Formats: sequence, C-alpha cells, structure tokens
Amino acid sequence: MNVNTSNLVSITEANQNFSRVARMVDESGAVVILKNNTPRYLLIEFSSAEAEQTASDEDVLSISRRLLAKNHEAYEVLAK
Repeated sequence: MNVNTSNLVSITEANQNFSRVARMVDESGAVVILKNNTPRYLLIEFSSAEAEQTASDEDVLSISRRLLAKNHEAYEVLAK
C-alpha cells in the first residue's frame, strides 16, 4: 500500500482535532495515524473498508482453480 506523506497525522492531533482528520479522509481516502512516530492506525471511509473485504467472484474463482490444479493429486486421494 502506498501512503501519501501528507496524510500522516499524530495520534495527539487525531485526538484533539478529529473533524479535521475526518475531512482529510473525505478528501484523500485514507489517513495514517502515527503513534510514537510509527504508523499504527489506518482511518478509511466505511464504504472503502467494505469493498476491501469483499473479493470479487472472479478472484475467488481464479484462486479456486489455481488451488485445485496445484493440489489435484491430493484431492483425488481424498475422494477415494
């Protein structure tokens, strides 16, 4: 994941000015919150989180085909 350095916010700033951080998310899509100068939290829009967690049918089908081809012998033994 690429992180835009202008979207880094300290945890103190996020705590004291959350509405500003929320506006940054609205404008750029994500904000990384730093704790002790280390990336610790990622703040994104809820709709983006839902989209990230849902794999497309094509992705699932592609992975299934690859696993079936890779483990074909094992599946045949298990089918007996």
